[in-house]
Amino acid sequence: MPEVKSEISFLRGPQSRWEEFKFTVKVMIEFIRGFRALHFVGPCVTFFGSARFDEDHVYYDKTRKAAAEIAKLGFTIMTGGGQGLMEAANRGAKDVNGRSVGCTIVLPMEQKTNLYLDKWVKIRYFFVRKTLLIKYSFAFIVLPGGFGTLDEFFEALTLTQTRKINQFPIIIFGKAYHHELLEHIEWMKREHTISPEDLNLILVTDSIDEAVEFIKHKSINRYGLTAVRKPSPIGWLFERP
Repeated sequence: MPEVKSEISFLRGPQSRWEEFKFTVKVMIEFIRGFRALHFVGPCVTFFGSARFDEDHVYYDKTRKAAAEIAKLGFTIMTGGGQGLMEAANRGAKDVNGRSVGCTIVLPMEQKTNLYLDKWVKIRYFFVRKTLLIKYSFAFIVLPGGFGTLDEFFEALTLTQTRKINQFPIIIFGKAYHHELLEHIEWMKREHTISPEDLNLILVTDSIDEAVEFIKHKSINRYGLTAVRKPSPIGWLFERP
């Protein structure tokens, strides 16, 4: 795939100045496409999770129910737009007539876009996609997943820790699944490679009700989301809400 090959070339060291410039333009265009697609989606809660769990998996059902309850608060549910737990979250939003959006990724093995999206944008570069998933979100839900899920989790956590974004809550669902990961985080705290206060915005729970209350307190009340002004489309830019 040409898009994947261009990223591989960029990441393997210095290229000609012309090639570097062309790649920079491609990245700029990707960001603009993402901004245009997602500008009017409203305050989001983003779900990170595995694409490999099917509808019969216990976490699929739980994710669907959690997304439904969070959508009832008025949030748009955002995911990576794929299958598995991403689909479950988008489906949960649609169950209660909430808004559902996705930010998908172009991969050598094509990732199917799930059927429960009101709007989506397909992105070529992971770092652009991660920026978009974080940019529009007022809370993050971390579900069982693999390398990609952990990458997104620690990206959000690092940005809140370093105050590159506001201190939005991060909720980890699945105590049993994440047990060893949480033990390692506690080990880092004991070794003073992170500070105890770095974990203040993380909630580890299996309770949907507890997660909803956490978001109410840490996002809605803290940032006054009921007063958020929604931007209006500009006709001459061919924008659509």
